[in-house]
This record gives sequence, structure tokens and C-alpha cells, in this order.
Amino acid sequence: MNSIGLIEMSSIAAGMHSADIMLKTSQVELIISRSICSGKYMVLIGGDVAEVESAVEAAKQILDYAIIDTFVIPNVHKDMFFALSGHTKAEHLESLGIIEAFSVASLIEGADAAAKAANVKLIEVRLAMALGGKAFCTLTGDVAAVTSAVEAGAQVISSKGMLVNKVVIPQPRPELMSEMI
Repeated sequence: MNSIGLIEMSSIAAGMHSADIMLKTSQVELIISRSICSGKYMVLIGGDVAEVESAVEAAKQILDYAIIDTFVIPNVHKDMFFALSGHTKAEHLESLGIIEAFSVASLIEGADAAAKAANVKLIEVRLAMALGGKAFCTLTGDVAAVTSAVEAGAQVISSKGMLVNKVVIPQPRPELMSEMI
């Protein structure tokens, strides 16, 4: 799997319908399909680029009225799947970057751009559960790399008008690690 696609919907019924459309029209794998805060629904799929593009387009054609945001990321960064699952371990935080967005889709796009922009490690991508519909990601590396990565990710999110905040914390206190688990 080298590509991911996402549809974020304003309707739970439309979200479930979009998952069904994507799975029936293309050879894709369902990664996440669930309701998220503020009564929205997200569907994240993976597969070959052409299949993912075709699946997202098929759902958009039928359910355009309920779409908040969509994307297809070809050649997604290798850290993304671990960060989405919450299985990434960061033993030591030299610096901590945090990017926060109003939409799930824009945050994943921003996190991917951040991870590709500099030598950093994505720690977590947290999506809209108990966050009032917002999403955030955390990443670590040296201060210069994290600063560069956070700027790159924030720029992608800002271009959609979805940036809430971005922060780089040099030498974060170890106690922050317990809050990130």
C-alpha cells in the first residue's frame, strides 16, 4: 500500500455510504471508517494510487453535498501508518512539534508534508475523537528539523484555512511523554 485517500463527511449516513461506494468501485483497503466528534464521519482507505484516486472520485460524484474535505496522498510517508495507529514510540524528545487543525483531512495532509520536509519522526496523528472535531499531530527530531517540518505542515493546512495552531518546543520536559501516550 503506497497511497491513502480520505473523505470527511458532514453526515454519518453519507459517510457510511461513501465507504461502501469506495469499496465497491475500487480495489482498496479500508483503514478507518468511523464517526468522529461534532457528528461527522471519516473514511480512510489505502491501496495503489490509481485505485485510491478512483475510489475517492466515485464517492465525491455521488455524495458531494455532504463532503467537508477529501484528499489522496500518493507515496504517503512511511511513519504515517504507525502514527495513525498510535503505535509509534519516541524514547527521547529532543524537540517536540505540534500541528493542530480544524479538519481531519487537512491535518493528515499536513502531517505527511511535515514528515517529508525534514528528518523528523511522526509520533502520533490523533483524529477528532474527544477533540471537538479537530485533529493534531506530534513529531520529534532536532530543533531545526522540527521547525522546518512544522512550517511545511502548517503551510499545507493554512492553504485550506484549517490551521488552529503550530508549536515547536525545544527540549520538552520528560513529563510530556506521559501525556502523549
